[in-house]
Order: sequence, then C-alpha cells, then structure tokens
Amino acid sequence: MTRIGFRDIFWPVLGIASITFHLWLIFAGLVPNLISRPLHMAFALPWIFLLSPKGQPVGITAWLFCLVGLVGCGWVAFHQSALGDQYGILEGSLQTIMAAALLCVALEMARRAVGWPLPLIAAITLLYGLYGNLIPGEFGHSGMPLESFLGTLTITEGGLWGSLTGISVTIVAIFVIFGAVLNAGQAGAGFMNIAAAVAGRLDGGAAKVSVLSSALFGSISGSASANVASTGAITLPAMRRLGYPRALAGAVEAVASSGGQIMPPLMGAGAFVMVELTSTPYEAIMLAALPAAFLYFFAVWIGINAFSLRYDLPGVPANEQPKLRIVMITTGFFAIPFAVLLWGMFGLQFTPQYAACMAIVVAAVLLLTDERFEFDVQKTLHRVINAAETSGKQIAMIASIILCASLIVGVLGMTGLGVKITSLILSGSGGLLWPAVLLTALTCLLLGMEVPTTAAYVICVSVAGPALTELGLGLLQTHLFVFWFALLSTITPPVCGAVFIAAGMVEENWLNVAMKAMALGLGLYLIPLGMISTPGLLSLADAPFIALAATVKVGLATTLVGYGVIAPGPFVKRTAMISAGLVILLYPMP
Repeated sequence: MTRIGFRDIFWPVLGIASITFHLWLIFAGLVPNLISRPLHMAFALPWIFLLSPKGQPVGITAWLFCLVGLVGCGWVAFHQSALGDQYGILEGSLQTIMAAALLCVALEMARRAVGWPLPLIAAITLLYGLYGNLIPGEFGHSGMPLESFLGTLTITEGGLWGSLTGISVTIVAIFVIFGAVLNAGQAGAGFMNIAAAVAGRLDGGAAKVSVLSSALFGSISGSASANVASTGAITLPAMRRLGYPRALAGAVEAVASSGGQIMPPLMGAGAFVMVELTSTPYEAIMLAALPAAFLYFFAVWIGINAFSLRYDLPGVPANEQPKLRIVMITTGFFAIPFAVLLWGMFGLQFTPQYAACMAIVVAAVLLLTDERFEFDVQKTLHRVINAAETSGKQIAMIASIILCASLIVGVLGMTGLGVKITSLILSGSGGLLWPAVLLTALTCLLLGMEVPTTAAYVICVSVAGPALTELGLGLLQTHLFVFWFALLSTITPPVCGAVFIAAGMVEENWLNVAMKAMALGLGLYLIPLGMISTPGLLSLADAPFIALAATVKVGLATTLVGYGVIAPGPFVKRTAMISAGLVILLYPMP
C-alpha cells in the first residue's frame, strides 16, 4: 500500500484552495483590488518557492522568500483601507522595508519561474526609476523620493497590483483552471482522437495529426512548452515509428505547438492582457485573432505537404486509427464544456470569466467518468488531484510573469521612458511605417528570445506600440502584430524553447530541428506582415467578406513562399514563387 505523505495532501489542498479563491472572486462582487491582487500573489508563492521534486529538501532561502512574501501580501491586504489613504507615499522605515522586500520577492519569483532575463530587465528598470535622474540628456528623468517611488509600486494600483495583475486574477486564472480541469479528464484524448480521425489517413498524416491536436490543445493550454510536452508525447513516437526524419518530427511538433499561443480562446494569456491594454471586448479580440490563427495552422499544413515532396511521410495505419465510437465519445469531453463556454459568452451575454465558470462546473462533472462511462473513485480522485495541482502551478507561473512585467510597466509610466523610446523609434524610422514596423519586429524578436511571450508582448507594446499607432496603424492591429512577433522566439535560434523540448524528445540536435522549424513555421514570420498590409484580415466581426478576401490573399502568399522555401525544384522556379508570394503579401489591401 502506497504511503501518503504530507506533500501528497498539502499540494492538492492548496490547489483546491486556489481554485476556490479565484472562482469566489467572480461571484463575490466588488472585492477591493488591494485585497484580491495581493492574495493572488500569496497563493502563488508556495508553488514557486516550496514545490520541489520528491525527496529533495527545500532550502532555507526559499522558505525565507516565501514567508516574507506571505507577510508582505498579508500586510497590504489587511491594511488596504489605511494604505489607500496614503496616496502612494510610504510612512516610516518599516513600510519602506516591507515595500522593498515585496519587490525583491516578486523578482525572485520570476527568476525561479522563468529564469534570469525577465527579472533582470525588471531590476534594470527599477534602478532606472531610482537613479535615472542622474542620467543627463533626454533619457534622464526628474527623479522622485524613495518613499513615493516604492509606495506607487507596492501600495497603489500602479505597480505590483496594477491592471495587468488584475487581468491575471480575474480572467487568466479562471481560464487556466478551465484548461486544467479539461485536461485532467478525457479532453486530451478527445483532441488526439478527432485529429487522428480527420487527418490520420492523409499523406503526412502523423504530422497533420500533430498540427490538429496542437491547435485544439493549444486553444486551452496557451503554452508552447506545455503543448509540446503533452501532444508531443503521443505524436512524436508515432512519427518516428513511421520513419519520419527526427529533425522534421521535432520541427512539426515545435511549430504546431507554438500556435497554441495565438489560438483563441487563451492565446497564452495574451488575449486577456490585450483586453486591458486596448479596452477592446474579449469577444472582439478572439474574432479578430481567429483568421490569422487559422492561416498559421493552414501554413503549417501546407508546409507538411511541401516536405512530403522531399520525404516519404506516410499516414497513420488504419489499425492504429481510433474507432468512430471512441472519437465521438471522447470529443464530447471537450466539445460540451466548450459549447457551454460559447453559449454563456455569446448566447447569454455573460462575461468571459463568468461563462468560463459555468464551463468549469460542466468539465468538473465530466471528471467523474471516462470514455467507457465507468465511475471509479480512485481514478476520479486522481483526476481531481491532477486538476488541482495543475491549476495551482500554472496560475503561479503566470502570476510570477505578470507581477514582474507589471513592475516594468509601472516604472515606464512613472518615468516617461516609454514615451522617449517611442520618440526614438519614430525618429529612427524617419516617420515611415515599414521601417518602424521592422524596428519593432526586431525588438520583439530580441526581447522574446529571453522573456516569456506575454511579458515580451507587454514590454514591446508599451514602448513601441504608440509609435506604430501614431504612424497610422489601428490599436488592435498594432497589438496583434507585436504579440505575434513576440512569439517568434519559440522557434527562432539561439533561444527557442519549443524547439529545445521537441529536440530532446526525438533525441536530435536542436539546431537541425530549429532549421526545419523556421521553414515550416514561415507563417509566424509572414502573417504579422500581412496584418499590416491587409488590415481587413482582422475585421471578421465587422466585415466578414473583407476578412475572407484578406485571408485568401495572405493564405495564397504564404503558400507560395512556403513551397518556394521547402519544396524541391529548380532554383529559378522557387525564387519566382517566393518573390510572387512576398509581392502578394505586401501589396496593400483594405
């Protein structure tokens, strides 16, 4: 009999407490932000600092950071009314020490969650806020007292507890819970089965199953790494067993999985951040992003067809394809909650988070059974524990990123640095749109290589977005363009997280996988440019026929470039295809 230890009870209980807290916030009405947001951070702290592999002790430093963070969050939440009357100015050395400690804990949370680059950028930004008044010339600032600077970041809604953190608390966390509950049940099997049934028999069928399953799974996971690890565990062995080259198999999974962050509804939390930054309804962002996301997976599909001209890429054997009955049953495990979500948002006109709560309840009920409609107490308990722990970990991961990004945005706002960088981009581009677009794209690519996609998007759009809108781009057009280019780092060397994971799973040199991934993922480079030349691509809600025409135009351009790069043939013919594709892509269209 397996012995149940303290940690086997603590983490599921903490996960359930985190789920309960975030769901309660949706139904509780108006909870003060200086209560809900610090408690959101408090629930994330143990997952970041105290969760270690079984058998490995937690260091004293981790305990210290966690306890200091819990005390700091509790202090803000308990005294929120009195702190609100201080108007962002700390009183006394104890408050100053507490504020500085909270900032250090937030930086260390991000470091442990996603590595050094993001907290390093945040730390440099904080130092600029403290000492930027010593910098001569345009890029200096007038300075501010320490008590006011730290107070704005920690006891008001201008830093740690800003609007980005609010999105993490009230929307992102709810959809993370929704995805975790779905995937704890049979939804993942449903994704794989329907993908195998639709695409398994085609040429390159095993690769196309990866594309479809990653599109479906990515629509709720919003994480390229999670997508590779989950769908890749099934699709990569299948491709290797059928003789697909290792590098190509890894590239297919990395590229398909990266699409999860541009696929509604989650978009790697980007959609919800976009809601706050653009004041655009969530439904409008989903509809605007949908044609481009469809084009991305279409481009990957076309790329697989082009690679099939180079390699023998067989489909999945008939005896390995799921039976229709199993496909129909397992599809219901994600189709029913999704239907409830869409009905709640578009039918009942509920907010996205309220509709997601309804879908979570339905998905939780489905945890009671499986594709054989059997009820097993032990299996159900395992699914519940899985959902609770996954929810807690993923909420904590996203909270760590957004809290750190909120510090950067807060300092940019206080010092005016964002306006100065915008001015630099405008002057560097000579007031011309395309040079400014390319400068922004380069910035997104460089920053995205070391910073998680959502944080890279927030930082880039904060400093470069105003320049693009001033040059004539629409607000949502600018934000989606920046978000897509922030995602390039998942498949572009030298730092390409999805490629590293896929390469490890197929035991192939990561650079070989990356080269194939960049060719297969051309849509990630081209489609954002299509958003600039063809803004109608984003107008599905307001002008569906224009959006359809724009989708055909950008799709044709991507197809020509993709075949020119990947498919075998004479150099002149391939060059002509690439050139024609780029002309079609960049030719202006409403």
